[in-house]
Amino acid sequence: MRRQVAAAWVRGERRRRADGPRARAILLWASVSLLGVPGPGPAQDWPQWRGPNRDGRLVGSVAPARWPATLKRAWKVEVGIGHSSPLIVGDAVYVFARQGENEVARRLAAATGKEIWRDSYPAPYEMNPAARGHGKGPKSTPVYADGNLYTLGISGVLSCLDAQTGKARWRHDFASRYKQTSPVFGTAMSPVADRGLVIAHVGGENDGALTAFDAKTGATRWRWAGDGPAYASPIVVTLGGVRQIVTQTQRRCLGVAVDTGTLLWSLPFTTSYDQNSVTPVAAGDRLIFAGMRQPTFAVRVRKNGAAWSAEKVWETRDVTMYMSTPVASGTRLYGMSERRSGQMFCLDVATGKLLWNGEGRMGDNASIWEAGPNVLALTTGADLIVYRKAGDALAEAARYEVADSATWASPAASRGRILVKDETTLASWNLPASLGSAR
Repeated sequence: MRRQVAAAWVRGERRRRADGPRARAILLWASVSLLGVPGPGPAQDWPQWRGPNRDGRLVGSVAPARWPATLKRAWKVEVGIGHSSPLIVGDAVYVFARQGENEVARRLAAATGKEIWRDSYPAPYEMNPAARGHGKGPKSTPVYADGNLYTLGISGVLSCLDAQTGKARWRHDFASRYKQTSPVFGTAMSPVADRGLVIAHVGGENDGALTAFDAKTGATRWRWAGDGPAYASPIVVTLGGVRQIVTQTQRRCLGVAVDTGTLLWSLPFTTSYDQNSVTPVAAGDRLIFAGMRQPTFAVRVRKNGAAWSAEKVWETRDVTMYMSTPVASGTRLYGMSERRSGQMFCLDVATGKLLWNGEGRMGDNASIWEAGPNVLALTTGADLIVYRKAGDALAEAARYEVADSATWASPAASRGRILVKDETTLASWNLPASLGSAR
C-alpha cells in the first residue's frame, strides 16, 4: 500500500503544487544543497553533495551523439527512508538513510549494489507536524574525505566512520551543549571537509554554531556562534586572498575564515519561517544567493586592508528559488525557479538579466547539474530530464522515468552510472557511453 501511495504521489506531483506557508514548510527537507570547495576525492568520484567540486558539474563528461530511448537499470536495493544523496568513491557507493528508529550508513559495491558494511545507531526523533509528509530520514548528504565518511543525522548527530570498514572513529550528538540539536524542520545542511577539518552548522533554532572539527579526532577547532543553522550547505572559496566558508545561516548570508572561524562579512537575509535553503553559488567574482519568495541577488566581496565588504552587484525578482540550487556555467546560471509551479531558467551571471524561461509545472523541486553541453534535472516526480544548451535557452533532448516514488535526494553520477535515491530504494542506472566516465 505504501508503495502505491508513493507512486500516486509522484503522478500527482506532476499536476499540482502545494500552496500556503505550512504546506511549503513540508517541502523544506529537500534542501540538502551544497557547492563550492574542491572535492576531497579524485575528479571522477562523486564524494560529496553536488559532485567532486561541490558545484553541480559532472567532471569529464562527453555528450553522447544520441541519447537512447531508455536507460538500463543495473541494480536496485532497499536502503531506507531519507533525502540524503548517495556518494560514489572508486568501486564503492555510500548511502545514509533511516530504518525504523535507527540511522544507517552503508557501503555498497558500485557494480552490484551488494552491501559491504553498515553502521547503525539509535536516532529517536519527533518531527514537526508540517514536515511529517517527508518522513524522518536524514536529509544531509555525507562527505567522504581522506578515507573517512562523515554523516550528519536528522537530529544533528555527527559521525566519522572508517570508509573501508565502517568502524565509528568518533560521534557527537550535541545534546549537552544545545537545548535543540537541529533546526525546526530537522537537519538538512551537509557538512564540508577542508584541509583536515570537517565543518558543520550544529545546534538548533536561534542557538547554534558553525563549527570546525578536527577530521581525525572530532575535537572542536573553532566555533562561530552568531546565528542558528539554516537548511542550506556551505561552500569553500578563496576571496580577498582568504579561504572562507560561505553559507546561509538562519537569518544571514556570510563568510567565515576557514582557519580561524572569524566572521569576515555578513548580510541580513530571511525567508518565511526561516527557511534559508539554497546553497550559495560561486560564479567568477560573484556569489549568488536566493531564497523562497525573495529576489535572487549577486554579491561581490572585497577586502580593503583589514576591513571586508559585501556589495550587491545585481538583484532580480524575475527568478526566485526555494530549495533547488542552480548551476553556474561560464557566463550563464541555469536552475529551476519556484515560479509557475517549477520553471527552468537561464540568467546572465554578470547582470542578473533573465535570458530564458521554460514552460513551468515541473514540480516542487529539481536537482540541477551540468554535463558538458547538457544540463540535467532530476525532478521530485522521478523524471530525469536532459536539456541541450541552445544559445541562452535549454532544449529538451531526452526524458527518463527513473523511480517509482518521489526523488527528493540529489543523484550521484560517475564512471558511466547515475545513482537515484527515491523514497526507500537506491538504484543504479547506466549512462550513455562517455557521459560520467573518468578521463
